[in-house]
Amino acid sequence: MAADHTVGGRTTDGHITLADVGAAANDPGLPDIADPDLYADGDPLPVWEQLRATAPVHWNDHPHGGGFWAVMTHAPAVQVYRDNHTFTSERGMRLGSHPQAVAAAAGRMLIVTDPPRHSQVRKTMNPAFTPRRTAALEHTMREVLEPLLDAALEKGTVDFVDEVAAVLPSAIVCHLMDIGQRERLSLVELSSTAFGSSLGANGCPVSPSARTLANAEIFRFYRDLLARRRAAPGEDVVSLLAEGMADGAPLTDQEILLNCNGLLTGANETTRLSSAAGLLALMDNPGQWQRLRDREVDLDTAVDEILRWSTPAMHVVRVARTTTVIGGQTVRAGEQVAIWNPSVNRDESVFDQPHTFDLGRRPNRHLAFGLGNHFCIGASLARVELRVFLHVLLDKVAGARLAGPIRRMRSNFMWGIESLPVTLQPH
Repeated sequence: MAADHTVGGRTTDGHITLADVGAAANDPGLPDIADPDLYADGDPLPVWEQLRATAPVHWNDHPHGGGFWAVMTHAPAVQVYRDNHTFTSERGMRLGSHPQAVAAAAGRMLIVTDPPRHSQVRKTMNPAFTPRRTAALEHTMREVLEPLLDAALEKGTVDFVDEVAAVLPSAIVCHLMDIGQRERLSLVELSSTAFGSSLGANGCPVSPSARTLANAEIFRFYRDLLARRRAAPGEDVVSLLAEGMADGAPLTDQEILLNCNGLLTGANETTRLSSAAGLLALMDNPGQWQRLRDREVDLDTAVDEILRWSTPAMHVVRVARTTTVIGGQTVRAGEQVAIWNPSVNRDESVFDQPHTFDLGRRPNRHLAFGLGNHFCIGASLARVELRVFLHVLLDKVAGARLAGPIRRMRSNFMWGIESLPVTLQPH
């Protein structure tokens, strides 16, 4: 991905390089890795590589004030992930979070709740995400994915993100909530507006107000769904939450609604971004696609490499409760620590030839799902979805080529592709 030529800190095709990202952002001359333009228009890989070598744990200033400790390598990331006594999740899990929004969700929404309450809420939801339960969804996943790829093959050229990758996870999380087909289509459409591409179906940008309205409609939908589940509970995840207990008391409506939304958001992002990045990586590495066809590599091993390669969750924030040391740096109480997951998953001391896409990679100690108490509750579901994606892709698609420019997300939180025009060739 690195460019061959640069002119004045930019590549000859206009992409941002390390020299351009901004020595001005930090006193030591380090780049601001929170600059979303780096991920929309630049190449972050050489930036991360230099930081792993020279500043594996460093203070990252924001040009407009504030800052955080950036963790770029594997060992300190594991330290922070595992130590929920020193590091809290209840002060926000992403950079730039609005303090009032964090305060409203802290201790209620799973991702911003610390043990012991975190463990109790998670235990309520766990039955919906056991490996046995998610494996039982494989048939449903194929029923969703096969017609999507059939339609894409018939059409020839599609935006793979919008027309394939974004549909499967939304449909499956609706299945977990026992949402019927009519309501599912409505929720998928709302989810696409709220969490999907920055451009709508008409090619125009999706406005912030449209996203806000879609989010409000999603919460209204959940509120009605919760009322129905309280009246007639089933075995779905909403019923589990409705009947759940924590600290000896039922979960509140607010807790249930927040966690339903968290599930929908998480389910949309990981599989959508990983499958798109996985397809692009296969197109860029036809030898790896052939290894899959020849059954030279195990699909589960291939899925883990796609997860390492794509790592959709760019960063995860923790806040130090007390003064501590990470990677030789003194972190004071109240300071933010951001684990930069894609860089961690390319740590040369842990991954052999980390810039090589190797579907047979073993071992693969990636942290795409985090670690410790907050290890992603939907990890087994995402793995099954990606495995089914590879199965169906191999069954139906002989090859693929780019049919237009790739558009990457302008975000420092989620890393991935929001538009991937491709032409698919059938067998």
